[in-house]
Amino acid sequence: MLKNITLSADEQLIQKARERARREHTTLNETFRSWLKQYVNTASVSRDYDAIMQSFNYVNPGRAFTRDEMNER
Repeated sequence: MLKNITLSADEQLIQKARERARREHTTLNETFRSWLKQYVNTASVSRDYDAIMQSFNYVNPGRAFTRDEMNER
């Protein structure tokens, strides 16, 4: 279910955004919805990354590697 919200922005900025959306064959509403999804998901991606990195805490090579050792193929 879609819910309406009210936002405030500079009139010229809104007009430029509408023109860009028109050039991209979309609407300002659709562009905002897409941005909102991305905005919300960014936080969860960051949390997922942190959780994965935390799961590797047990890895300990026992020493520091030299630059040459790290670049070996």
